[in-house]
Amino acid sequence: MLIPLSFLGLFCTAGAALGALCASTLNQDVSAEALLLGALAGALSHQLYGCAQSERLSAWAKQSIDQRSGPRALRAPQVGVSGEIAYRVEKNYRAYERSIRSEGDRLAFFLSAIDASPNGVLLLNAHQEIDWCNRTAALHFALDPVRDRLQPVTNIVRMPEFIAYLREGQFDDAVTLRSSRFAGKLAVIVRPYGEGMLVLSQDVTERDRAEQMRRDFVANVSHEMRTPLTVVSGFIETLASIPMSDSDRQGMLGMMETQTQRMQAIVADLLTLAELEGGAMPPLDVWTDCHSLLARAADTGRGLSAGGHDISLQSGPLCELAGADSELLSAVDNLVSNACRYTPPGGVIVIGQRMTPAGGVVIEVTDNGPGIAPEHLPRLTERFYRVDSGRSREHGGTGLGLSIVKHVMQRHGGRVDIQSELGKGSCFSLELPPARVRRDSQPVGAGQAVQAPTR
Repeated sequence: MLIPLSFLGLFCTAGAALGALCASTLNQDVSAEALLLGALAGALSHQLYGCAQSERLSAWAKQSIDQRSGPRALRAPQVGVSGEIAYRVEKNYRAYERSIRSEGDRLAFFLSAIDASPNGVLLLNAHQEIDWCNRTAALHFALDPVRDRLQPVTNIVRMPEFIAYLREGQFDDAVTLRSSRFAGKLAVIVRPYGEGMLVLSQDVTERDRAEQMRRDFVANVSHEMRTPLTVVSGFIETLASIPMSDSDRQGMLGMMETQTQRMQAIVADLLTLAELEGGAMPPLDVWTDCHSLLARAADTGRGLSAGGHDISLQSGPLCELAGADSELLSAVDNLVSNACRYTPPGGVIVIGQRMTPAGGVVIEVTDNGPGIAPEHLPRLTERFYRVDSGRSREHGGTGLGLSIVKHVMQRHGGRVDIQSELGKGSCFSLELPPARVRRDSQPVGAGQAVQAPTR
C-alpha cells in the first residue's frame, strides 16, 4: 500500500507528464503553466478517485453491518487509503467476532457446569426477578427455567419463610426451608451479586436424617446402659449396707452377672458396628463355601436352641461367596439367633439358599414364629429398634443384631429383605450380587440336607 502523500504525488506527476505530452504534441513549448495545469488535473483526478473509493468503502461497511452472516454483493476496496482502511476494519471485525464466539463458548461451558451442580443456583436481578436458574434450583423451588424467566421470585416461589428471608435482607446465616412441592429439607443462603442476588440451595434431608439418627443413637445407648448400671449399682449398695443370707446374696450376684453380661454384649455389638463402618472393604478374591457357611450357622443355632427347635438346612446349587468370611457368618448367625430367640419352643427354623436369575445368591432364614406387624418392618434394621422392648431384653437381645446384618450386606454390595405375617412367621433374606458369587460345577439337589462340618 502507498502512503497518501506519495499516492497524491503520483497523480500530480502523472498529470504534469500528461500536460507536457499534450503541449509537445501541439508543437508548443512546455511551459510552467502547462506543467501546473497538468498537476492540478492530476490532483483533481486523485480527489475524484478518493471520493469514489470512500463511497465504495461506505457502501461496503454498511453492507457488512446489514448482512453480517450472509453473502456480500460488494467487495471491499483493495488499493489506496480506502483499501488500507477496509483491510484494517475487516481484520479487527474478524478478531472481534472470534472473541465474541470464544466468550460465548466459555459462558455456555460455565453455565453447563453450574447446571450440572448438585446444589441449586438461582440468579435474581435488581428487581428480584429470575434471570437464570439451574436444574437443581428449578427442582428445589418448583420453577420452569423458561416460563418463569424475568418473573418476580416472590410471586413464583411458594415458601413463606424464603419470602420473609428475602424481605428481611439479613443474609449472614442460611435459612432452612420445607416445601410441599419438594419432598425434603433445603438450606438456602443469599449473597449479593452485582446489582442482583445469588441464591444457593442445598438438599440437607439426608444430613438432617443422619444427625437425627446420631442423636437417637446416643439417647438409645444411654438408655440401654443406664438400666443395667442402675440394677448393678442398686445391688452393690444393698450388699454393702444390709446383712443377708448366703442364698439371697447369691441371687443378687446372679442378677448382677446377668446385667453385666448384657452390658458386655451391647459394648461388643457397638464395637462390631464401629469396625464395620470404619474397616476396609471386603475382598473380592477371597472365597468362602456357601454351604459350609450355612452349616456353621445352623450348628450355632442348634447350640443356642438346645433342642428346643427343629432347625434344618435346605441347600441349593453349590457356590462360593467372595468377601469377609467372619462378617458373612456374623450376618447369618444373627438371623438364626433371632429366629431361635423369638420362635416358641417346638417351632421350625429353615436355613436355605437359592440362586437368582442374574447369578446372585439369596440366603433365607425362615421361621413359623409369631410374625411381625407390617408397620415395624421398615425400621427393624435401625439401631436399638425393638418391636417389643421387654420381650427383647428378656431373650437377651441388644437391639443391634439386624443393624449389624444391614451393614455387612452394604459392605458386600447386597441387601436385606424382611417378609413377615402376624401369626404365620417371618422370612429374613440376604441377597448378594453376582460379582460376589462363584458357582461350582456340581449342583446339590434341592432340599438335600447338608451336615455341619466337624469342629
